[in-house]
Amino acid sequence: MRILLVEDSMSLCEALSTVLQKEKYEVQVANDGEAGLQLASSDIFDLIILDVMMPKKNGFEVLSEIREKRISTPVIMLTALSQEYNKVKGLDLGADDYLPKPFSTAELLARIRALLRRKTDATPDNLITYGNVSLNLSTLQLVNQSENKSVKLSQKEFDIMRYFFEKPRHVAEKESLINKGWGFDNDF
Repeated sequence: MRILLVEDSMSLCEALSTVLQKEKYEVQVANDGEAGLQLASSDIFDLIILDVMMPKKNGFEVLSEIREKRISTPVIMLTALSQEYNKVKGLDLGADDYLPKPFSTAELLARIRALLRRKTDATPDNLITYGNVSLNLSTLQLVNQSENKSVKLSQKEFDIMRYFFEKPRHVAEKESLINKGWGFDNDF
């Protein structure tokens, strides 16, 4: 699972990256709102963790632009702005969760698992279907329902096919496909 962490505090960013990587998440970091928006717009993430108070663009602006682009990636907002009206603003702009600082890493990890579980559970029978072809999320099989044929995919093949199934009318850029299948740190 790939997580985009948009946080301007280098020490918090480093600590969260370490915790998330220990939990086997792949983490990409942006340290300001503009860089975060650019990465989020590539739409190759399973989750975005977004700070509010950042240089160049604040988290509310980034979230608003992400949702205007119809990017439905789940977003957890992390911020020192813990007043109710800030929480309401973030949730109304499209955040899936809002966690005020300071927070425990155990709670953050639980919220991440809950959001990712919800995203996976949203498909009936763990299938994503497009036309007469389905992708089984449990067995990693691609199924042609009209011919009743299936093929077992490797993990990389599955990751790339899932990307196509989740964005059927989206023109995928080469970099997005490489990142989805091979990760951010590659030599392509």
